[in-house]
Amino acid sequence: MLQGKKILIGVTAGIAAYKIPLLVRLLVKNGAEVKVIMTASASSFITPLTLSVLSKNPVYVDFFNEKTGEWNNHVELGLWADLFLIAPATANTISKVANGQADNLLLATYLSARCDVAVAPAMDLDMWKHQATQENINKLKEANIEILNPESGELASGLSGEGRMQEPESLFEYIKAKFDIGILKGKKILVTAGPTYEAIDPVRFIGNHSSGKMGIAIADKAYELGAEVTLVCGPTKIDSKYDYKRVNVISASEMYEAVKALQKDADAIIMAAAVADYTPKQIASEKIKKKEAEFTLELSKTNDILKYLGENKPINQVLVGFALETDNEEQNALEKLKSKKLDFIVLNSLKDKGAGFDVETNQVTIIDKNNKIEKFVLKSKVEVAQDILSKLIEVFNEH
Repeated sequence: MLQGKKILIGVTAGIAAYKIPLLVRLLVKNGAEVKVIMTASASSFITPLTLSVLSKNPVYVDFFNEKTGEWNNHVELGLWADLFLIAPATANTISKVANGQADNLLLATYLSARCDVAVAPAMDLDMWKHQATQENINKLKEANIEILNPESGELASGLSGEGRMQEPESLFEYIKAKFDIGILKGKKILVTAGPTYEAIDPVRFIGNHSSGKMGIAIADKAYELGAEVTLVCGPTKIDSKYDYKRVNVISASEMYEAVKALQKDADAIIMAAAVADYTPKQIASEKIKKKEAEFTLELSKTNDILKYLGENKPINQVLVGFALETDNEEQNALEKLKSKKLDFIVLNSLKDKGAGFDVETNQVTIIDKNNKIEKFVLKSKVEVAQDILSKLIEVFNEH
């Protein structure tokens, strides 16, 4: 997928620069053409010679190359690239990018770039959490720059926490995924998202805190990868990024009927919705008045959509479930994987900070029917969607 792709890497003055040679090597090994721009201070952490040898291209540091007498044209570099990744991106460089400064070659090239731009922040915990840094990060997001969120772990300062740049392998997977466009072309993917609302009376319902962000991120990413997407979505304020088919439902029974009608045509079904397990036995036709000191609500089980899909799965259809757990996470997920006849299950825990409902991030573990377990770090839900679809592609390739 990277054959002939032009990747421009901007290296700034962070200790995480030591990871960049491995990233460059992975990219070149997989067919990419790589060029590197460094800030002058970055040369204190990794030598231009090292990156030049690995990239098989000159490394650009200053506007003017005194050795050759040539001008390093930032406009040409910006136009050359298919993707510009700034890694590591220090707090200083992030601030300058956010505010349109151009006091070095890397920044001037950014302002000339017409390709997608991503940054992989790397800094100490307090710097990352500082209000000024987060305001600058938000500016980058508004400018459609993708943020490859730092990981938690041991930092150069000796502290432990968020701020570590993602590992070279993760950055490589991100870049590879950027150019996987069309890899799902011809595949029909059915995704469910959001909560269900189970009516008690005309104004009240039983529901949950699902926002639909995870499922919609999966549907959006599948569409970007060329799939024909249908989204069956419970009540949510989140809009889809693209104009694929969307079926809006409210209750578990409505979602069951919609999915049942669409099942046979799907090459894969990803059940990311948080479907209610129980629904009121009777729905009051009028608003229930607060009269008695106690009120009993009788519930009955909803249709188990995932179980139905597993029992009626066509040959070669891939079925994916989700498990949100609070205890015995892996054991419960494994039981669900087997009992629902899934190809793989996506597990997350409410115990993990930053995971769960109505947040922008998630931390998942993917377990497949062969008991292969892959644990992922905390990422944005868009990045998690890519990880899930990468696993789906792997399963398709095995069929």
